[in-house]
Amino acid sequence: MKIRYFDHAATTPVREEVIKEMLPYFGVEYGNASVMYSLGRNAKKAMSNARRRVAEAINCKTDEIYFTSCGSESDNLAIKGFAYANKDKGNHIITSKIEHHAVLDTCKTLERQGFKVTYLDVDEKGIVDLNQLINSISKDTILITIMFANNEIGTIQPIRGIGKIAKQNNIVFHTDAVQAIGNVKIDVRDLNIDMLSLSGHKFYAPKGVGALYIKDGINFEKLQDGGEQEKNKRAGTENVAEIVGLGKAIELIYSEFDDYNKSLRDLRDYYIAEVKDNIDGIKINGDLEKRLAGNANISFENVDGSELLFKLDEQGICASAGSACSTQNPMPSHVLTAIGLKQEMANSTLRVSIGKDNTKEDVDYLVSTLKNIINEIRVNKKQ
Repeated sequence: MKIRYFDHAATTPVREEVIKEMLPYFGVEYGNASVMYSLGRNAKKAMSNARRRVAEAINCKTDEIYFTSCGSESDNLAIKGFAYANKDKGNHIITSKIEHHAVLDTCKTLERQGFKVTYLDVDEKGIVDLNQLINSISKDTILITIMFANNEIGTIQPIRGIGKIAKQNNIVFHTDAVQAIGNVKIDVRDLNIDMLSLSGHKFYAPKGVGALYIKDGINFEKLQDGGEQEKNKRAGTENVAEIVGLGKAIELIYSEFDDYNKSLRDLRDYYIAEVKDNIDGIKINGDLEKRLAGNANISFENVDGSELLFKLDEQGICASAGSACSTQNPMPSHVLTAIGLKQEMANSTLRVSIGKDNTKEDVDYLVSTLKNIINEIRVNKKQ
């Protein structure tokens, strides 16, 4: 059976060009980047090239990029590292109710340690209210952390406005841009972003490698000890091969940005139109304009989401009910409840996230299969 993959927000396949560039660092170029002889220097040079590629993609300085294991680690290092290093200046953090759990759970940990956190509401499209943000700022506010684009409903936040507010109030602004990299052009200088998290496996690099941008002059504490890697901010032997892959992937995705995103957007819009024409009782979640190109999040009335996913899998279709990080949680998505969905509709939701190798034929098969499965589920439910 042919597998048709529609879960690129969870992870993407590694591109052949990325694998090719990584391969030497698993074999002949196996040196530890922290040693002084030639094998180590070669590894260090490869890391420096990757660091440059990441920096160029978001318009920052090369030495403002720190390599990590993933987006979650980047979020933790940014938020906790900054909070611990600046607690003498204040103890208040502002975030939103629809953040990834890497941000929400980090903030909850800080609350248990004496920090105060404000969780901003979002409207029915998943967009934060800038007036509520302004009104939440106090003399103790040291950090605003709001995601660039939501991993479940694809909504893109008003990042420029948030950055402007943060700058005007002398508050550091961090954004989780894990879903946005490759799908949005990002200039951290222009947008007044002080810290930014990203993860390679969302843009056709391997799993297990990420990066964190931290603007020069921002003080943050390291969270793990044992070595002086990453300018003594992130201890641990560098994952050279995957760092090389991350650099290659981010360079490729932005070199192809316009064509790549047009292709995703065209297929996404076609999918939504076909679902509207073929399936009754649907609700499209998120903003239809301010949205990641490949994201379609739709709730289907009188359909159990888990059953739907299982039956799609039987037909070779990979999709998601929401974040891949919370698929074992029986509770409805915190994102969908935050935008006002009732539990039944929230639990009847399918997230389709389109990637570079999907075709119109794939979408046709998806819609046809969806229609048949949903009709079957609804008929059985009435019996």
